[in-house]
Amino acid sequence: MLRRLLLTAAIALPMAVPATAETLKWATARDVYGLDPHAVTDSFTNIFTHHIYEPLVRYTADLKIEPALATKWEVIEPNRIRFTLREGVKFHGGETLDADDVIVSLTRAADPKSPLRGNLPGLKSVEKVDDLTVDVVMQGPTPLLNNYLTNIFILDSGWLEANGATAPIDASKGEEGHTTNNANGTGPFKLESRRPDALNVLVANADWWDTPAHNLTRIEHSPIASAATRVAALLSGEIDLIEPAPLQDAARIEAADGVRMLENPGLRSIMMGINMGPELVDGNVPGNPLADLRVRQALYHAINMDLIRDRIMRGKSRVTGSLIAPEVKGYTEAMDERLPYDLAKAKALLSEAGYPNGFAFNLNCPNDRYVNDEAICQAMASMLTQAGFQPRLVTEPRQIHFQKVDERKVDVFMLGWATLPMLDGFSVLSAMLASKEGSYGTFTPAGYSNAKVDELTKAIATEMDEDKRQAMMIEALMLAKDDIAWLPVHQQPLSWAARDSVDLPQAADDLVRLWYAQVKR
Repeated sequence: MLRRLLLTAAIALPMAVPATAETLKWATARDVYGLDPHAVTDSFTNIFTHHIYEPLVRYTADLKIEPALATKWEVIEPNRIRFTLREGVKFHGGETLDADDVIVSLTRAADPKSPLRGNLPGLKSVEKVDDLTVDVVMQGPTPLLNNYLTNIFILDSGWLEANGATAPIDASKGEEGHTTNNANGTGPFKLESRRPDALNVLVANADWWDTPAHNLTRIEHSPIASAATRVAALLSGEIDLIEPAPLQDAARIEAADGVRMLENPGLRSIMMGINMGPELVDGNVPGNPLADLRVRQALYHAINMDLIRDRIMRGKSRVTGSLIAPEVKGYTEAMDERLPYDLAKAKALLSEAGYPNGFAFNLNCPNDRYVNDEAICQAMASMLTQAGFQPRLVTEPRQIHFQKVDERKVDVFMLGWATLPMLDGFSVLSAMLASKEGSYGTFTPAGYSNAKVDELTKAIATEMDEDKRQAMMIEALMLAKDDIAWLPVHQQPLSWAARDSVDLPQAADDLVRLWYAQVKR
């Protein structure tokens, strides 16, 4: 099996391409939280830092796992996996990759203080066998270990120690350190300069161990919050690639000379979390009506998702009743069944629960994170008001929004989840549905707990039989669906736009991997 995996990975590795060197100018709706790859769970920040740092194993452009800083791995014991490191790999500062770097990096990412700890659950220890060999020891068998490791990047241990950065930081809480604006990785690009919220410049790493598939010498990344300004910069030729591209401008972009839309189905599911704790964060009635299943059903019936798809998402989104996309392990068609839009039913349920005149609560949404996030929430607020609820719409920049989510200072709130880095239903179960305990329940809404879901989630974490795992994931996800632990919205589309001179694969996880990019002017 290992030989087959390695052979497949070797075939997938990109071949050298003779092409002229180019600068690619890339604009996104926001900046990264910083350059520390262990400081956030934010997928955009993580993929940006992946241009600088690398994991032991990585995803290809078509989301298959292949060797990266590790060349092979083998199971020594059910909970002990041995990784052999690639020889001769150099960090951008000139240091040589060795086992100590892996030990420090994995331990740092799994530290209880690290927000990334949930991406490496069950880590017991990392042990040095020799300079180029480490054993990763887990609490028990871990079927998704390599999936987890695709998102755990390796830093130089000496560089961390010299700069007082051995301990992790939490960027979502505003913490900063040397690693926030400085970087020293092994990846295809090196950091040249960083001006937060203005410009990040990367240059190609001429000493990269891999054979480049790209022809870039320089990447200039500009955060441009205004969608109209991003589009104008693309159309004028100032920018080569924008992400996201606003859906409302898709026709204009397609009609323009020299540019095109890049659109494909995406994995990211957008959903609304629901506070089920003892009290509302900002209510006008005692207790918490949202803890009543009938009230959550009323919320569900009150939202017309077909209208949101057709009017706000320009027909591009996929309306769903599931918290995971069809491409993710654990999905079944039964999960896609939604409670129908039924305003009369919503009002009846609200009255039956004892709130014929509704009640007030905060509806919290970001205004710069997901495709049309603010517009979706404005439409939802109007729909909920028609059903008798009294939503107080609060839209804020992502950093403020997610800090409130982390601190559970929200009643009904928007969240998107692409099951990264696992691409497996366990991602949702462990982070969003399990009761909060240790690395479990990082984003589980306040007050939600289902003992059977917890039992199944913990069993799935160590079950090596794929058929059994699949059956347990389906059972757990369907239980949470019946509870309306989260209110599913849709899978949002991938929406990028680029100049015709840019050739770039678009993976379903919506992550830009510029080490596969070609620019031909």
